[in-house]
Amino acid sequence: MRRLTDDEFKATYAPEVERIGLDEAPPFDFWKYFEAIPPEDFDGHNFAEGLVSYAWNMRGTAYQHVLVECETPNVFLALVLDVHDRTVVGHHLLDLNRLYGLTE
Repeated sequence: MRRLTDDEFKATYAPEVERIGLDEAPPFDFWKYFEAIPPEDFDGHNFAEGLVSYAWNMRGTAYQHVLVECETPNVFLALVLDVHDRTVVGHHLLDLNRLYGLTE
């Protein structure tokens, strides 16, 4: 399980993104990867419910970002999928509170 650094995660962004409807099927089953992530990668957050809040296609790339929510508002575990290779590139703790000074 590969925890992506900020720079590695940002490198999977695209200038144009497309939100995926949550009723759409994922391109492949990524839950085995999710379940194998070491708890220390969650930085004390609880992602046990495994609820996907958002999914985004990075237009012009093979990447899709799947955001799993936790009990803390604006904190997600982002899974970066390579749709063409049908693999999980890695994961990143996305704390929008810390990044943008949001309050809970």
